[in-house]
Amino acid sequence: MTALLILAVVFALVYFGINLTSNLGKSKSQVTLEEAAKQLNKLYGNIKVTNEPTVKGQIDLNPIDVAESLPDISKFPVTVNNSTNNFVEIFSSTEKSGTGVDGWLTDVATEFNKANITVDGKPVSVKVRNIASGTAADYIKSGKYVPDAFTPSNELWGEMVKASGVKVQKVTDRLVGNVPGIVIAKSKYDGLMGTYGAINIKTVTDAIADNEFSMGYTDPFASSTGLNFLVTALNTFDSSNLLSDKAVKGFEKFQANVPFIASTTIQMRDAAKSGALDGFVLEYQTYVNAADLKGGYVFTPFGVRHDSPLYALGDLPQAKLDIIKKFAEFVTQEKYQKTAKDKGFNNLDDYKSEMAVVDGSLLSAAQKLWKEKKNGGKPIAAVFVADVSGSMAGEPLNRLKESLLKGQKYLGKDNSIGLISYSSSVSVRLPIGKFDTNQQSMFVGAVNSLQANGGTATFDAIVVAIKMLQDKMLENPNMKPIIFVLSDGETNEGYSLKDIKDLIEGYGVPIYTVGYNANIKALQSISSINEAASINADTDDVVYKIGNLFNVQM
Repeated sequence: MTALLILAVVFALVYFGINLTSNLGKSKSQVTLEEAAKQLNKLYGNIKVTNEPTVKGQIDLNPIDVAESLPDISKFPVTVNNSTNNFVEIFSSTEKSGTGVDGWLTDVATEFNKANITVDGKPVSVKVRNIASGTAADYIKSGKYVPDAFTPSNELWGEMVKASGVKVQKVTDRLVGNVPGIVIAKSKYDGLMGTYGAINIKTVTDAIADNEFSMGYTDPFASSTGLNFLVTALNTFDSSNLLSDKAVKGFEKFQANVPFIASTTIQMRDAAKSGALDGFVLEYQTYVNAADLKGGYVFTPFGVRHDSPLYALGDLPQAKLDIIKKFAEFVTQEKYQKTAKDKGFNNLDDYKSEMAVVDGSLLSAAQKLWKEKKNGGKPIAAVFVADVSGSMAGEPLNRLKESLLKGQKYLGKDNSIGLISYSSSVSVRLPIGKFDTNQQSMFVGAVNSLQANGGTATFDAIVVAIKMLQDKMLENPNMKPIIFVLSDGETNEGYSLKDIKDLIEGYGVPIYTVGYNANIKALQSISSINEAASINADTDDVVYKIGNLFNVQM
């Protein structure tokens, strides 16, 4: 062996030994973070970043106006049109008024309209609008749009509508049977059975509080199952008073170990598929129709039943009340209940609600408590990344500004936020700071100053946002980092997703994307890396959707 070859071998062995010993005693995540930090510094060094002077704007101290943010009701599809002039309009939850396995009420209402049913000698019919229960309740409570009747998934929404001052008359407790539950991976279920001897909402909350079970649930402001889970969990801590000190302390301990609150059921199920969760909440009708869940998961029911009660709303004339009552009688006929079972409903009828009816004002207070305590004492640091490229000029940028200015009312004051904008280059408009009145004023000023021109370097901006967050977390490692990207989804300059995907995975920062008449697939590819949500909002409904997103995540 020549001296040169010997020298090369010795150098290689020394280099390998240094790298091997430098990682000894370190966890895989520590090594990954160190590699991510090196990559971050390298990528960041090649980006042109401008620090813009901060300017203050006039903040709006008025409370959130839900009615103003709601889009026109036409955004929500009518799945059954009335066939006569004498009719009632019904808001129906989405699991029964859609199509296919989710179209049971659609099918039955269509049959009702063909049945030549009369009231006072006049033919009558129904009009069914497909709308999620929480959103429907927002329209009704705010007075933006009040239908003749409402059939949410469960009675909790009916109680909340009643507490808002709307006149409510329950026509029937049940149109069709359904049950909410916790869907648990079989292997984890067996382990919990061995530890606790039984699986129910109490043992699940105990397991989560003891950090033995990783579970996600959905937004209790929008989701029937999420709201049900919230009040049922509080009930396990103190059944005599959902908002007692004992219940709040129990909830805080439990919530500190909940890794995931999903804006949508789809987002939650995607997180479960990735292996990030041991369990999640779902209605039985959805569970039994999901081929990917069969065999590998066990369904454990909880809370109040989801039996689709039917309510008449407002001061209706007797003729309309009679139509609603005739409709309730029609759909509960045996043949229609049988078709419901074929679509996954009317199962687990032996399950009885674990709780009595909860007063609507108490439910609203529970939602408020959740908003205050959902982060488990861990403050959030968020960077908003605003696309100001030429393709955003006009209405898209105007709506982006409006959605940020109105959406910021949902941001918790204990959190910290920053803002950057990007076109061909990246500008830091507002460094990350606690969202007090001063920071809020500068955030408003920064948003108002946004102007559109140039190309679209989306991934350069994400790199800058990650760098800002990592620098901030050196001050407080306990912070939870989040990025919100607001864009039309078209990237044509700078880094590609392939260039920075490993960086995003390494840091594990969830990146929520909001599209403005967007290339939604491009934005979904960003959000899917760390199980965040991607919202495709057109110019009509983006303000409402982004408010909901901020409400859950901030």
